[in-house]
Parts: sequence; structure tokens; C-alpha cells
Amino acid sequence: MLGLKFEAVSCDWRGRIDPAALERRLAAGGVGTVVATIGTTATGSVDPLPAILELRERFKFRLHADAAYGGYFGLAANLSAETRRTYERLREVDSIVIDPHKHGLQPYGCGCVMFRDPEVGRFYKHDSPYTYFTSGDLHLGEISLECSRPGAAAVALWATQRLLPLVTDGDFARGLAAGRKAALTLYERVKGDRRFVTAAPPELDILVWAPRAARVSEASARARRLFEEAARRHLHLALAELPVEFFDLGRMEQDRPTLTCLRSVLMKPEHREWVDRIWAILDQAAG
Repeated sequence: MLGLKFEAVSCDWRGRIDPAALERRLAAGGVGTVVATIGTTATGSVDPLPAILELRERFKFRLHADAAYGGYFGLAANLSAETRRTYERLREVDSIVIDPHKHGLQPYGCGCVMFRDPEVGRFYKHDSPYTYFTSGDLHLGEISLECSRPGAAAVALWATQRLLPLVTDGDFARGLAAGRKAALTLYERVKGDRRFVTAAPPELDILVWAPRAARVSEASARARRLFEEAARRHLHLALAELPVEFFDLGRMEQDRPTLTCLRSVLMKPEHREWVDRIWAILDQAAG
């Protein structure tokens, strides 16, 4: 949208930014901002923020965290030790986005961008003759890119967080942990079944997997058929196209570079109790 140059950085086999690849690019110069993804929407992968922060000390770039999907999971008590270390340092980034319409129980359209230093507001131009500031302090909500917007989304978010406070031992936090537990439980079911191939264990509440076949192209076709068959049984999965390196394919012939896989997002607390039913439908559909 801004017309700025953008470059992608290589990822590891878990879909996380490769610190070594990032370091090589930074050493070449000309990088102003690095974006770390804290929970990709495709796979739930969490970039290794401590390693990126170490690179910032050396190369002095601006660090933005895209936590649109995973931002709330800092409240969950059952993250892995590695993922927890990233969330413990999330406050050190320069800016962050979180979408309450994903895990914050809000309808689509409720999103947040927050800056560590509110003085960035001086870079926004605001000179319309018919609007005014409510105080002399900088309020990014009055001058940021979207401009006019309804207040209902903000009020709904405020009311929700009054009812379900963002505290580590609260009902909201336990709901996040329940969704992650459901994802881990379903992952173990899928991984233990020879009919399927899996990726790494879920970092948040998303798992990706695919039917096993002799070739990647055949496995991709089977994934699409299973997607349709599960939907006929009222189990609605998603499809994703991911590099074959993401999966433990064993002896499967890699006749194409990507695998069409199934994607399950277990983001409701109730999913923990539904895992047996989900697995029963998958078993029927796969048969």
C-alpha cells in the first residue's frame, strides 16, 4: 500500500523465520524494518523473537511484531518453553498488531495496532479543517490510517475484556489453553495413525496434516477429497498449500514442491471436549 520495497526471508522447516538467513540479509545493509510473525495464520508458527532481538542489537533496525493471530497466547499457561520465551519478550518490539476478531471474541473488523513509543504520531499528517483533537496528547486512534470508523467495535472489545479480563489465571486465558490442548490432542491422534502424515507439533492451536500416499501429488488429491468428505459429515476443515519440507513424508515421492494439506484450527474452548467426535468423523471420512 505504501509502495515500499519488501523482501521475504527464508523460513525453517517449521515455518519460522531463519535467524541465519535474516542475519545474512541484514549484513548486506539497507534494511529499515524487520517483521516477526507471532503465530502465522496458516500454521500457527511463532518466529524466534529472542534471536531476532539479538540481531537488532547489532544491526539497529525497527522491529514490528505481526501478532494478529497469536497475540493473545501470551496468556496461555501451556505453551512450550521455546514459545514462552518469545512471548516473554514481546513487549520489547517497536510495534505490534493484534486482531481481537481472531481470539478476542469480536466480530470481523476489530483490529489493533500499538506502538511502544507514542511519539511516532508526529509522522502522521492531520490538517483537516473540520476535525480536532480532544487533548494536546497524541492519540493515534484519531490520526491513523483508517481514519473514520465506528466506535461499536472498540466498545464491544472493552466490554468483553471487562467480563473476561486478560489475566493469566482467568477464564479467557484458560480458554486459550483449552484450544491449544485440543490441538495437541488431535495432533497425537493424527500422528499415531499410519494413514496420515504430519508436520511439527502445534505451537498454538493450529495443526496441518495430510493423507499418506505414494506421491505428494496423490496425497494432495486425497487431501482435497477428504476435505469434501468431512464437510459432508459437517466437519469443516481448511486446505493449505505448504512446502513439502514442512512434513515428515517418509518415503513419499516428492513429485511436486508443495503439498495440499488439511488445516485444523481448534480455537474454541469446547474443542477440547469435541476431539473424540472430530476424530470419529475424520476416521469415517478417511474410510
